[in-house]
Amino acid sequence: MTKLATAFNIGDAFGSRFGQFGSGGLGLGDFVSIILSNAIVLAGFAMLVLFLIGGFSVIAGAGQDNPDQAAKGKQAITSAIIGFIIVFASYWIVKIVETLTGLQILNPGF
Repeated sequence: MTKLATAFNIGDAFGSRFGQFGSGGLGLGDFVSIILSNAIVLAGFAMLVLFLIGGFSVIAGAGQDNPDQAAKGKQAITSAIIGFIIVFASYWIVKIVETLTGLQILNPGF
């Protein structure tokens, strides 16, 4: 009679370093660092898209003499600027925390 394996280490099957202890293993802090680094990039991309959409909307609204469309474009640009300020401030807050604690949060050096 053969015995079926009920559990196996997924990290070994996929070659992942997450959850492995010792040298070369990555933990929860490393996972959060990856998420934060990618979130900053995604926020920058979203800001660029909002700038483009808002700019096109303002230009189209002015060309068609449609003040509602121009106002929506201005609102999109304002939202993009506010979002940029929030992302910029949060990035520097994380950098200050890194400096004060001596930990590397955004670039752990995988």
